[in-house]
Amino acid sequence: MAGTLVADTLQDGAGNSTAMDNAIYGSAKAWVNFNGSATSGSATIRASYNVSSVTITETGGYTVNFSNALQDANYAYVVSFSPNYNTAAASGVGINAASAGSSSAPTSSSFSFETRVTTGALWNALYVNVIVLR
Repeated sequence: MAGTLVADTLQDGAGNSTAMDNAIYGSAKAWVNFNGSATSGSATIRASYNVSSVTITETGGYTVNFSNALQDANYAYVVSFSPNYNTAAASGVGINAASAGSSSAPTSSSFSFETRVTTGALWNALYVNVIVLR
């Protein structure tokens, strides 16, 4: 049965409550934990929500594809990563990076980024975590 629930607040059994805006706008729209250490093809997703796949576009380059498109491309995402232990130290993430030296604007269905180590080299990360908020 389809229907609509209209409420100003949500409350759990312990009496904790939050405004509906927090539930709608403050919740992750997608997240993924994946192994990006392969050299090409698809990354191995360990767990996710609203992510259909992660494509490895090049060494250290990834595209996250949503299962269900977002309303537009005006979202924010946060990435954390760890390279293979005892190999290199993590450094930073290049947002909207389609490949080294180029950029790709996010869309409602996907976005790209790259991971680099302290030397500045692109690096396939063993552990990558991404959260998307809108």
